[in-house]
Amino acid sequence: MNSRAIAVIVVFYFAPLLGHSGLTKPTEDPCDPRTKRDPRTLRSDQITVLINGYSESRIPLLQSISATYSASPLVSSVLILWGNPSTPPNVLTHLAHNLSISSLGSASISLIRQPSSSLNARFLPRSSIETHAVLICDDDVSVDHKSFEFAFHVWASNPHRIIGLFARSHDLDLSRKEWIYTVHPDKYSIILTKFMILRSEYLHSYSCEGGAPMAETRRTVDEMRNCEDILMNFVVADRTNVGPILVGAERVRDYGDARNDDQGTGEKKKKQNKGVREVGLSSRRGEHRRRRGMCIREFHRALGKMPLRYSFGKLVNSVSEQGLCQKGGKLVYCDQ
Repeated sequence: MNSRAIAVIVVFYFAPLLGHSGLTKPTEDPCDPRTKRDPRTLRSDQITVLINGYSESRIPLLQSISATYSASPLVSSVLILWGNPSTPPNVLTHLAHNLSISSLGSASISLIRQPSSSLNARFLPRSSIETHAVLICDDDVSVDHKSFEFAFHVWASNPHRIIGLFARSHDLDLSRKEWIYTVHPDKYSIILTKFMILRSEYLHSYSCEGGAPMAETRRTVDEMRNCEDILMNFVVADRTNVGPILVGAERVRDYGDARNDDQGTGEKKKKQNKGVREVGLSSRRGEHRRRRGMCIREFHRALGKMPLRYSFGKLVNSVSEQGLCQKGGKLVYCDQ
């Protein structure tokens, strides 16, 4: 095949039906050591993109985001992890067809219907992953190519750490003597799965290791329907004893953020944007932060330690002069 030809591969996975009771579990055990890939066979020059999908209202956005990632030469493959078992098969068949005609590059696109809605499934080790690095991301966050490329290069220089664009923090509330989930202006310890790059081997650590304590923390994720990103930060910090790295981005659009302003758009567009936002867990603001604080406390209790480590500062992809000069009667940056 001509190396410059565009190849699009859309693989649509369905677990077989068991009568009328629903979908069976996959026959392959993701933690079976026989299915674990030899690290020496994994590529270091590319990354596998894992996009979480759940809501039908986000499908147009999901198509656009997956097509953009597939166009990047840094991407080995795109796996869309559909976590809503109640979605009608014809909807996903239609989505698979649209993906096949909307892809912009040579990276393969796989649409995988998960057997359950568990958020832990985002971190299942998969034999189809052929790279040392994986990008875990949401279906409502669009990142420009330059920022994506920069984040991947930062990871390549720090492959044992989590790299991301959205950061939060844990903290100790001294008045209540309990761990809380918060945002600090000058430090962070948690990278969100809106955009998270990490070693693919950490998927196995999260899903298959840690014995009974880790199994209990994964059950907490299922009970809360939240906090899988916090738990992954626990896992990596425990292994490395260092915090994550936050990188700057030039053009990142978070369509699911409840702070989006819909002024100036038509009524139809406003309803579409509202639908995209309201399916997100973080749209429940105060309740969301409270529940995530509960997760941190439960993880700390189950594991018997607090491995999260703070990081400071942000890596940026360009350096400009910060001095001010007077131009046209105004003070502006001298290099403008």
